[in-house]
Amino acid sequence: MRGFEEVLASLRAGLVVAVPTDTVYGLAVDPRAPGATGELFRLKGRPDTLALPVLVGDIGEAWELGMPDGRAIALADRYWPGALTIIVARQPAVGFDLGGDPRTIGLRCPAHAGTRRLLATSGPLAVTSANAHGMAPCRSAAEVRESFGPSLPVLDGGPASGEPSTVVSLVGERPALLRLGSIPFGEVLAAL
Repeated sequence: MRGFEEVLASLRAGLVVAVPTDTVYGLAVDPRAPGATGELFRLKGRPDTLALPVLVGDIGEAWELGMPDGRAIALADRYWPGALTIIVARQPAVGFDLGGDPRTIGLRCPAHAGTRRLLATSGPLAVTSANAHGMAPCRSAAEVRESFGPSLPVLDGGPASGEPSTVVSLVGERPALLRLGSIPFGEVLAAL
């Protein structure tokens, strides 16, 4: 996979990189690196009132960051790896600066093999779609370079062909759809 070592070194240095997922390309940082998420918000032009979700390599890593209930476990078992972002209460010891509500965290385990390989080495990554806020997401490494310039490290995983992930909050008593993506909300509800 082109760019793996450069992307990994850049993440370790606290820099913004671009990674493929099973849906679209994303801008990513190591949320443990001081100031990295602030730079991600700045580069994208995203308000920090909109929390950044976190990509994880597997379900076990997800529950080290978030506190699952039976619903979250059922959805993760059914849809991960895949295109579902699940918002749950954050583990108290997780102090990532993700914007939004510091008591919650959005988690997703992507189905892209190259990004899963990266996550196995880098650990969890704060991520947002690779595009200027409000614009269409990039679906290839070439589109990322066109949008953000040649100096942004990109893990080239080939073209991404999916819609963004569906985002569901399980923080309240009832599941809430925050963004409709490739998984229909009715299907998510039926899985519960």
